[in-house]
Amino acid sequence: MKNVIFISPNFPTNYWMFCRELKKNGMNVLGIGDCPYDDLTRELRGSVNEYYKVSSLENWDEVYRAVAFFIYKYGKIDWLESNNEYWLERDAKLRTEFNINSGFHTEDMPRIKYKSQMKAFYEKAGIPVARYHMVDKLADAKAFIAEVGYPVVAKPDNGVGASHTFKITNDAELKSFFDFKWPDTQYIMEEFVRGEVNSYDAIIDSTGTPMFETGNVTPMSIMDIVNNEDNSLFYILKKLPADTKKFGRATVKSFDVKSRFVHLEFFRLQEDQEGLGKKGDLVGLEVNMRPSGGVTPDMINFAHSTDVYKIWADMIAFDRSTMPVGDHAFCGFAGLRDGKNFKMNHNDIMNKYGSHIRMAERVSDALSGAMGNQMYLATFDTVKELNQFFKDVTEENK
Repeated sequence: MKNVIFISPNFPTNYWMFCRELKKNGMNVLGIGDCPYDDLTRELRGSVNEYYKVSSLENWDEVYRAVAFFIYKYGKIDWLESNNEYWLERDAKLRTEFNINSGFHTEDMPRIKYKSQMKAFYEKAGIPVARYHMVDKLADAKAFIAEVGYPVVAKPDNGVGASHTFKITNDAELKSFFDFKWPDTQYIMEEFVRGEVNSYDAIIDSTGTPMFETGNVTPMSIMDIVNNEDNSLFYILKKLPADTKKFGRATVKSFDVKSRFVHLEFFRLQEDQEGLGKKGDLVGLEVNMRPSGGVTPDMINFAHSTDVYKIWADMIAFDRSTMPVGDHAFCGFAGLRDGKNFKMNHNDIMNKYGSHIRMAERVSDALSGAMGNQMYLATFDTVKELNQFFKDVTEENK
């Protein structure tokens, strides 16, 4: 029996299903989290063999002791994972400290966490990337902008999501950025890419071969959603385009990804852009060596009539999966922002789209910045129907 430690199995709230499938596969599932055991859902309590509560997952010493306790009690740990961007470096450090061979170690982190270092691996895969500058002095930033032109985007080189990301369109905003950026954080500044985000989402086996592949499209910039407190819209594709599949697989090979669920991001150019490509071409954005966040695994399941929680757990237990993939559809996410005067209320949405709705619930505060406050997941056979749904639920009274 393999011993598997799952970090933060209670958040996001759907991640208990990774534990459920591990346990079904005969794994000894050991959870570490900061939620009191009695506050865990009944489903999660039934999906772990033992749970170790720490006062804070930010406390390295406590988490270290939790792993040491499990090793003392159960022996060698075969796998340690959180599937969460926020804990990737912590996961790697724990694997390194306790000689857990599965997954990335501390020495792997720069290429998968630092946006500047990702670029070389995209280029190695033959994928173009935006020009960039490591932010230091105002004068040097101006020299870079003189080369690429406004607008530019500045963000932490090692950051999660769109946190503290700036779109800079003129000299005044550039000066403001230097005033407001975090003083002890390294920022990367990039030329602005006019494109929509397309992703390659896959579960990769121990040889680097995809066991399952799909992708999503985000028509709106996550940066704009966060900074402008806008609604959040994206969708899982009914069929993964050939170029996304090709570039996704090339990126997996370049980054030497094995035994992971990945979310790799590209821009699809919405117009010709010098040095990057023609309208419709793909440009490398950034890699995420974990599933796409929040309820995206559920959306993938709805879109492809499958269970990626099981496929992932099968990858760990057997390095293969017999989980079938059924009928395909588009699955859209509409995250509506509180405080907007929408034409349709909840009852209106359910009355019109109830047969398409797969999930309708509140978004946790921790995720609402990028995903809105009230979410609706809905499946459709055509992109025309999907776009009409997005238009209807986000339309506001004038």
